Amino acid sequence: MILLRSSLRRLGSTRDPSLACHQCLLHRNRPLSPSAVRTFFSSARLQSGIADDQSSSAILQKTYFSANKSIDGSPGKDGFIPSLSAANASLAHTTNASKNEGQAGPISADSELPHRRRKRLKEESAANNEAENVIPPDASAQLSHLSSTLPKSSLRRKMAAFLALTKPRLSVLIVLSTTSAYGMYPISSLLALDPSMTPLPTLSTSTLTFLYLTAGTFLSSCSANTLNMMFEPKYDALMSRTRNRPIVRGLVSRRGALLFAVATAATGLALLYFGTNPTVTALSASNIFLYAFVYTPLKRIHVINTWVGAIVGGIPPLMGWVAAAGQTATTGHDTWRDMLFSEDSIGGWLLGGVLFAWQFPHFNALSHTIREEYKRAGYKMLCWVNPARNARVALRYSVLMFPISIGLWWVGVVGHGFLVSSTVANGWLVKEAYHFWQHQGANGTARGLFWASIWQLPILLVGGLVTKKGLWDGVWRKAFGQPEEDEDDYLYYDDEDVEEAQVSSPPNNVTVPRPVNSA
Repeated sequence: MILLRSSLRRLGSTRDPSLACHQCLLHRNRPLSPSAVRTFFSSARLQSGIADDQSSSAILQKTYFSANKSIDGSPGKDGFIPSLSAANASLAHTTNASKNEGQAGPISADSELPHRRRKRLKEESAANNEAENVIPPDASAQLSHLSSTLPKSSLRRKMAAFLALTKPRLSVLIVLSTTSAYGMYPISSLLALDPSMTPLPTLSTSTLTFLYLTAGTFLSSCSANTLNMMFEPKYDALMSRTRNRPIVRGLVSRRGALLFAVATAATGLALLYFGTNPTVTALSASNIFLYAFVYTPLKRIHVINTWVGAIVGGIPPLMGWVAAAGQTATTGHDTWRDMLFSEDSIGGWLLGGVLFAWQFPHFNALSHTIREEYKRAGYKMLCWVNPARNARVALRYSVLMFPISIGLWWVGVVGHGFLVSSTVANGWLVKEAYHFWQHQGANGTARGLFWASIWQLPILLVGGLVTKKGLWDGVWRKAFGQPEEDEDDYLYYDDEDVEEAQVSSPPNNVTVPRPVNSA
């Protein structure tokens, strides 16, 4: 070993060990004793303390123990100490990795230590799982991004920013639930047989009422959503899901948002008042108040805010039902008590129950994916206050969808086909909610439940419209040849007809005196 080091000193610097004499290297090609190996490594450590970092690392380079090179750099024919070469090569990689750990240059996969590789793969796997659970940005964030890319003086920029205040997808969903309930309201078959007997709304007036209801509901929802954004921009800035909202980004001022909220509320409520009835208008106004002035501040106080938000979501179907009931006021639906608390209002309450129960699997899955952000922003949500209860509540209200759907069929709002469509949609939702509860939102179950809720509700509402009670009776009779009911079977008498019938057909053995004309 001493001979080897002396040869290296004579022939060249330790910075270029390839200049070593071939004869000297082959002289040490016999197996080394354990004591000699320990002497070699202790000498190397001693020299590394004296020489600079580059010199000491060069001694342990793989080229020192690989095939010898000539002075011009060409490789030799034979290798040098094959058994010791592999061991010292790994030592060289370890030394270089530890020294380069704090440097900017990346470490190759070959030189990465096993425990570091396992740690890196685990972190990458966790990052991929989080990326899979992230809910895509909502329409407000997309519109805000579009508005920020347009020139400041552009009209499209302002329109996109104000449209972002309305939460377009949420507003459209509210309109869908309202108009679906309006379309599912049953019309009495007796009244439909002879429209001349009662002033039922004609096609033109029904269409006009439908348009008033749609526009008024959308504008009222826009007002509530705008007020919600106006009250909490400071907290929206702390969350990735809401940090791109227009007020947070300065695309719309708080004063401008307030004026927009007042204008949309006034216009929407006016359309509902003149186009439907005062009861619908009162329901819409109460919904704006609950969402903006009760639900919004309650989010930072108690987890009961989720239940208040569910009530807000259940009111729009009731609005659609009452709007349809107001068109048949001659049947007795002439007061708000009759429209809301009569036997015929059960269908509207059941449809409101569908939206109430749907809020929990939908929102609990959504909030689970950003629970840390809710916690950092100070929002009291079950997703981080009590994650186990968050999953139980989502499963509980998903199961509740079954009896509510059966109730709609039981009271005669929908036909037998609705039992099939609702069972499929509700079964899918319950399956995803069970996985969400079983895994506590992990393994992508939160994302699965979220998307199941997104599709389940439209399937349920559109299925109710398609299978409305009595909608396909005429088609069924024509398809299977069943005779249609004859209008002559329904006879209507006035008081004079009843008296004449009693006179013309007296009971047996009874003589009925006929009236004598005064003339």
